[in-house]
Amino acid sequence: MILNRALLRETFQTGGAVGLVLLSIFLVIRLVAVLRQAAEGVIPIDAVLQILLLRLVTNMDIILPLVLYVSVLMVLGRWSRDNEMTVVNACGISSVNFLKPMGVLCIIMALVVGSFSLYFSPLSVRAIESIQQEFENREEITGISPGVFTETAQGGVYFIEQFNEEIGFYQNIFFYGQEHEEELVVIASVGFQSIDIQSNDLFLVLKNGTRYTGTPGEPDYTVVDFETYAIRLEQRKKNNLAMPVKGMETSELLKSDHRIRVSELNWRISKIAVIPVLVLFALSFSAVDNRSRRVSKMIFSFLVYFGYANLVGFAIALMRKGEIDPVTGVWYVHLVFLLLSLWTFNRQVMNKPMLPFMGRPARVGRKRRQRSGH
Repeated sequence: MILNRALLRETFQTGGAVGLVLLSIFLVIRLVAVLRQAAEGVIPIDAVLQILLLRLVTNMDIILPLVLYVSVLMVLGRWSRDNEMTVVNACGISSVNFLKPMGVLCIIMALVVGSFSLYFSPLSVRAIESIQQEFENREEITGISPGVFTETAQGGVYFIEQFNEEIGFYQNIFFYGQEHEEELVVIASVGFQSIDIQSNDLFLVLKNGTRYTGTPGEPDYTVVDFETYAIRLEQRKKNNLAMPVKGMETSELLKSDHRIRVSELNWRISKIAVIPVLVLFALSFSAVDNRSRRVSKMIFSFLVYFGYANLVGFAIALMRKGEIDPVTGVWYVHLVFLLLSLWTFNRQVMNKPMLPFMGRPARVGRKRRQRSGH
């Protein structure tokens, strides 16, 4: 049917524009957070873009249902505003006829969201945890950034003015630490990393520098100029990867009966279950006849979305705490909103107002007000 194809085509086109806007907003917000973590030394600076893209993949299963919901609202709202819905209704086509193309759209979106929710999102979480794990287990000198004071695991402080990538040397190095209960200050013009083959210990080898040792407040400081000086770096203990439950594979969650893992599984499935409910709401809120009612319905439709999403998240949180049934607790929320969407859709098909303050939708064949004068 031409009308069904037009509805799907415009929904996809509008969804692309809406998705681009939402993704841009998400990337800007997340970029600020990721850069702050990189500045604090929580994540490696060279992996900022990679972590940003992985977090985008992690949240795609939440963004896509919202994109679909807004797209259907915008397309059908424009049709209603431009009186195209009036022509469609005059031809004997009601909102019920839109259930078939919307059903096809729901199936497509459910497959896409399901792939992200059940596979790609946990995979991206594991990738982010792996990057952070590798960064935490990285040797001390590897994490030093030129121009920044960096504290070591044994209480010392490094400062490197710059790193020469061509020769692989650190230039203008300052080191402060403790040696035999005395303070140690080392200044060198160049330095590099070296690993002892026999002991596998990591050393920072300094060239052409000066070594100061002594006790603060006492004049017996020792000053030694050296050509080569090596500082043994205490390598950090390797931390085992503690994978959060949101990064666990779905097959692993299916085998477990622990309430936290069961709650996580319900959360992943809930991201798919909201799609048909949101589409029914979008079909219900599409009929408007003037600007004031269009604005009020758009506001009400977004309130419904955020109320639905927050109640699902609240139910999942209660399931994780064990305060409600860990298997069916969240599905009561889905059932309530499904019944509410069916009720509002039926009211829209019967041309009845969903709420008193929202007024009645546009009626086909309503007489126009006569102009004054003639």
